[in-house]
Amino acid sequence: MSETALSKRVVYAALIGNLLVAATKFVAAAVTGSSSMLSEAVHSLVDTGNEALLLYGYFRAGRRPDDSHPLGYGRELYFWSFIVSLLLFAIGAGVSIYEGIDHIIEPSPISNPAVNYIVLALSAVFEGASWWIALKRFGKLKGRRGYWETVRDSKDPPSFMVLFEDTAALIGIAIAAAGNFAVQYWDISWVDGAASILIGVVLAIAATVLARENKALLIGERASDEVINSILSLAISEQSIDGANNVFAIHLAPDQILVALSLEFADELRTPQIEAAVVRLEERIRAKHPEVIALFIKPQTRRTFEKMRAEFYRGDEDTG
Repeated sequence: MSETALSKRVVYAALIGNLLVAATKFVAAAVTGSSSMLSEAVHSLVDTGNEALLLYGYFRAGRRPDDSHPLGYGRELYFWSFIVSLLLFAIGAGVSIYEGIDHIIEPSPISNPAVNYIVLALSAVFEGASWWIALKRFGKLKGRRGYWETVRDSKDPPSFMVLFEDTAALIGIAIAAAGNFAVQYWDISWVDGAASILIGVVLAIAATVLARENKALLIGERASDEVINSILSLAISEQSIDGANNVFAIHLAPDQILVALSLEFADELRTPQIEAAVVRLEERIRAKHPEVIALFIKPQTRRTFEKMRAEFYRGDEDTG
């Protein structure tokens, strides 16, 4: 099974879990009148919509190239992932904070608090199951790297977005339970509103981190050092090539990379021989890296490459 297919399974699991959780939380909020429970219900509903948008992004990114988009639609996944992070901030965090402030200004007692605890327990089970699936998937991607390093290096946003959302959801459940407990046993009604605001802050922090990572991918991130070094090794091992001046590799999608190579070919080679060498190299690169969907090779001496690069950076300084 491909890496993309595995990530989709995580998103489907989160979608089902969040849908079940949202339904139970809305019922509990209506029965008890709890502000923090309503915030949690909105959070779960937003998460459900987010997973649907991520799946839509996968669908759109999988479309084949056409005349208007010759490099395909791979970046649509990054676009919709960025939209998801904005929705989590605007709707999830915004509504939670608004409800919390409203409840602090006009506090009201919680009726049937036992219902809240039952729903929160069920929600913890559903969210916990989704979180565990996402964590196992993320653990395979992580390997020996740190968690934050893996997030920064990942080119597949849903692989870490679901984990972030589920983690925020579990924290929110704990906050909601603490708020309900304070209202029930200490009769401090405004604590429920404060819990709702705290849930909103947690969502805002998660959304900000996700937006930052998705923005970087949407603008364009280079491929991993492992991929770049592998492509360079393949180029250098070609007998007709004297050296590799530079390699440019950027992700268009998790499994789609655009590569441009500046290579110095042997001086004695004629045009047909250079063309044959380019074809051989293309075949070897695509065989080892099927994720390379666009490959451009430019024959260029080292001297010419350095001259053009110097002119480029000098021009950039003049305009800057």
